[in-house]
Amino acid sequence: MGEIKKRWYVVRAVSGKEKKVKEYLELEITRLKLNDFIDQVLIPTEKVFQIRNGKKVSKERAYLPGYVLIEAALVGEVPHVIKGIPNVIGFLGTEKGGEPVPMRLSEVNRILGKVDELSESEEEMKIPFVVGESVKVIDGPFNNFSGVIDEINEEKKKLKVMVKIFGRKNLLELSYMQVEKEI
Repeated sequence: MGEIKKRWYVVRAVSGKEKKVKEYLELEITRLKLNDFIDQVLIPTEKVFQIRNGKKVSKERAYLPGYVLIEAALVGEVPHVIKGIPNVIGFLGTEKGGEPVPMRLSEVNRILGKVDELSESEEEMKIPFVVGESVKVIDGPFNNFSGVIDEINEEKKKLKVMVKIFGRKNLLELSYMQVEKEI
């Protein structure tokens, strides 16, 4: 038997159930001994930071919700096994119910590159603030005070915020996570 040519395909899944689909797929691959036909099951994720109870919490979230990438050779029963997994809607193709269309290599590399890039630069945050913008302190001793951004330090991810305390203006140095934009 020659080398089995595997390509990347996109499997549509019920949004929010991508992890379950991946687990089921991996179980079925081992149960039916399809390791020769299916190489990888991947959910492209990104790290998101939120503040919960005053603490910075990192959470992983699918950045292509409803899609699971799979590197496989769609021969014989393989497509039917994949489509039979709970929460799988089907393959991404040109027409509904038509043949699954493999992804272009450039797309795969871009997505895989983005996944690698996101896992490496977990602390990489866009600067969500601009000088002169009004913000509200949401953490620390000056919680609930409002002020105006005076200066932004990108390297330290800190802001200098001018806040009025007892009628006097004070300059506070706060991290990005201690403030939120005022609405």
